[in-house]
Amino acid sequence: MFPDEERGDPRISQVAALADGLSERLSRLGGVVMARGSRRQGAPRRRRRDRHGRGLRGPLYPATLPAARSRAERFDALVLEALEPIEARWRTELTQLDVAVDDVPDVQAAGEDGDVVEDGNVPLARLVPAGADRRARIVLYRRPLEARAKDGADLSDLVHDVLVEQVANYLGLDPDVIDGD
Repeated sequence: MFPDEERGDPRISQVAALADGLSERLSRLGGVVMARGSRRQGAPRRRRRDRHGRGLRGPLYPATLPAARSRAERFDALVLEALEPIEARWRTELTQLDVAVDDVPDVQAAGEDGDVVEDGNVPLARLVPAGADRRARIVLYRRPLEARAKDGADLSDLVHDVLVEQVANYLGLDPDVIDGD
């Protein structure tokens, strides 16, 4: 009982009644104090925010939308798009050629034989000739190409130009013949 309760202050008596009710509830819960809205036994756990209050974790876009693709997946799609008109025109000559994408050039591959398209000392693409156990392959290096492009359209043009040059090296033709209409 509070000292001011004797004088008949209604607010004090309300607080005392709430305190008595709280102590009864605590004894029923076994002495465990839970914050309002916290998880109760048997209730499904539903988190709306991470523990630092920065919002939901996970992808912002569904995996079916183009915005959810990674940079590597977008680059692969760009290479396929750039290769499509070249392959449509030179399909029979390119049956023994593979096109691959690698993130960065391999340091040990610098000594290999093959035609290399470089910007300074950084290879952008490499034509690996056919061997006894492998087919001829054009390898495009994603990170150096992305670093040299100003935007998506510039990257698309750069990938197309590098592919045309490598296919021309493979076929032994002038790049204008490969790209021409």
